[in-house]
Amino acid sequence: MLRSPHLGRFPFVLSLMASLFIASTLVACKKPDDNADKAAESVALSLGTEDILQLGTADHGTGPVISGSLQPELRADLRAEVSATVVKVHKENGEPVRKGDLLVTLDSSVLRDNLSSAEESLRAAAQSLDGAERQYQRMKSLQAQGMVSIQGLEESEIKRNAAQSEHVASKARVAAAKQQIERTEVRAPFTGVVSARKASAGDTAQIGKELIQVIDPSSMRFEGQVSADQMGVLKVGQRVNFRINGVAQNGDQLASRGIVKRIDGAANPITRQVSVIVEINSKDRPPVVGLYAEGVVETLTKPAVMISESSLRREGDKVFAWILDGNKIVKRAIQLGDRDTRLGQWVVTSGLTAGDKVLRNNGSSLKDGQVFTLRADTAVKVGP
Repeated sequence: MLRSPHLGRFPFVLSLMASLFIASTLVACKKPDDNADKAAESVALSLGTEDILQLGTADHGTGPVISGSLQPELRADLRAEVSATVVKVHKENGEPVRKGDLLVTLDSSVLRDNLSSAEESLRAAAQSLDGAERQYQRMKSLQAQGMVSIQGLEESEIKRNAAQSEHVASKARVAAAKQQIERTEVRAPFTGVVSARKASAGDTAQIGKELIQVIDPSSMRFEGQVSADQMGVLKVGQRVNFRINGVAQNGDQLASRGIVKRIDGAANPITRQVSVIVEINSKDRPPVVGLYAEGVVETLTKPAVMISESSLRREGDKVFAWILDGNKIVKRAIQLGDRDTRLGQWVVTSGLTAGDKVLRNNGSSLKDGQVFTLRADTAVKVGP
């Protein structure tokens, strides 16, 4: 069969036209992207004072880790001094108390009966002493007249002395009974806060049973533990920065402050740690006892350039910062050291120096070498 030459050439023309159409379409699609990139590069970044941070030096403290709990130095565990039933507990946990306030009342009915009995015995002993004293004085007068023998006088004196001893003993029993009644009223030994109520109305309180606990929040201190191998660098008066669990903090910074007040001279035989007492600043004292705390004892302090986490850009294992260089922002690689937990910043070991200006916050849309402009209120303070 013969094929027409026109029919053989027609598919080739169609394919050529299709190729030209696709190529023109791709070129048309690519031009807007290129133009957008050029437009983005030509847009200058506008910066203000709040966007720029000038680096300086700060004291970077390092030292051993300390952990423990907050405990009050002034604390009273009030226990029952008499065997009686609890009638009423007048204070609840967390209530403030003043010195002398009534906290717990115990049943005193039996003790009051004992007091009445002791007072009756005292009256009887007083009457007996009075009679024995008069009898002794009569015998003494008669013996002086020779009407009574010396033996009779001595016997009356012995009875007088016995009555006197019984009178003194009766007075002591009355005083003891009154003291027992006073002990049925448990009062606050100092001004503070009730931290633990351990008895309720109706409980049988034996001698020594703990009834209520009172603490003085103003005497709160940090009782921590430090590894024994760090004992050589610990000294009284060193600054301690720590975080209190359960108390609002600024991020993960060690916002609470204290001073080493006392260091134990022996390590714990079980944990091999040394107990350290830290005096807490008054503004950092929480009203709750027993909170866990951990921090760092500043045994070594040195000046260092620091930068906040918000100014850093991390790409894998590398760290960068945006530096203001002339009228452009430049991405510069830096090396970081330890993190200062007191300030919440990183120590810069290389790449930045004091006086460098960096962007306060890292932006994902920034480009290396991008031009920036300073607003009128900023141009005077920050120059290229």
